[in-house]
Amino acid sequence: MRTIDLRSDTLTLPSQEMRNAMAMAEVGDDVFGEDPTVNRLQEKIKELTGKEAALFVSSGTQANQISINAHTQPGDEVICEARAHIFNYEAGSPAALSGVQLHPIYGKYGILDADEVEQAIRPSDHHFPQTRLIEIENTHNRWGGTIYPMAEIKKLRRVAKKYKIPFHMDGARLWNAAVASGISIREYARQVDSVSLCFSKGLGAPVGSAVAGSKKFIERAHYYRKMYGGGMRQAGILAAAALYAIEHNFERLSEDHRRARVLAEAINGIPGFVIDLHTVETNIVIIDTSLNRRSAAEIVEELKENGVKMIAFSPTRIRAVTHLHITDEDIAKTIDVMKQLSN
Repeated sequence: MRTIDLRSDTLTLPSQEMRNAMAMAEVGDDVFGEDPTVNRLQEKIKELTGKEAALFVSSGTQANQISINAHTQPGDEVICEARAHIFNYEAGSPAALSGVQLHPIYGKYGILDADEVEQAIRPSDHHFPQTRLIEIENTHNRWGGTIYPMAEIKKLRRVAKKYKIPFHMDGARLWNAAVASGISIREYARQVDSVSLCFSKGLGAPVGSAVAGSKKFIERAHYYRKMYGGGMRQAGILAAAALYAIEHNFERLSEDHRRARVLAEAINGIPGFVIDLHTVETNIVIIDTSLNRRSAAEIVEELKENGVKMIAFSPTRIRAVTHLHITDEDIAKTIDVMKQLSN
């Protein structure tokens, strides 16, 4: 029986066509800036974001962390949402690598209130750490792939400009936000000083992310990429996969969104499972199991026994993520299995 794997969109495998593009990639030494395929990818990201420069890096965590490092100095503070990836899933990197502390603020659906952010900015007093960066996540993973409203981003941008604080967007799934909202990557990126983008989630590339910003910012990011051991040599093999992914797998993300919505609406009608449909804007579905007699972990184990894989996000929450390997038939099968597991 084929296993339906909804644990993450990072599970996608390169297609034969993507592998062919990788095999045929023209390569050079990227540490010397001489890999033509990496350079072409970085130019593509510059074009998509409208930024002055871009840098290919190995992962989304590395993209965010070199961005934090490039914007701050030890002892500084970074404002972020309480369920943000940089706060929960990046292994304490801000403290370990940049020497900064995070100031998490709880936001409904992952959206920070601009007035609360302004109130959280530290006074210019030597007793306090200084606020040197505001960070947002779009789409927001732990809130179920919610899209950051442009109006709220602009409010935060005004606050950042008022206090001359850099503004960074963790755009690992910004591709999904752009497709679902109809707002371009460029327009989102225009609101922030730096942005990260991931190729190895919904786009289906095996490895890699990028950061984009001003030339000065990317020069500093490049330095920290090297410090973190992220300098890659003939990286064009990986960059070719990212270029193929952008060209062939970007617009098709709407199919993942459609399937996630079908899944969410069906599961929400099954006794013992509740989904806040407001959050289902892209490809992530968060299932509340608090009304179920079993824990999320127990349900996940039963799903696995029936050929469906999901992740227990907490004792009462399960995450399912659609991606390019999930079909309409997989969604129908998953719904059937969930019905079998209802109270």
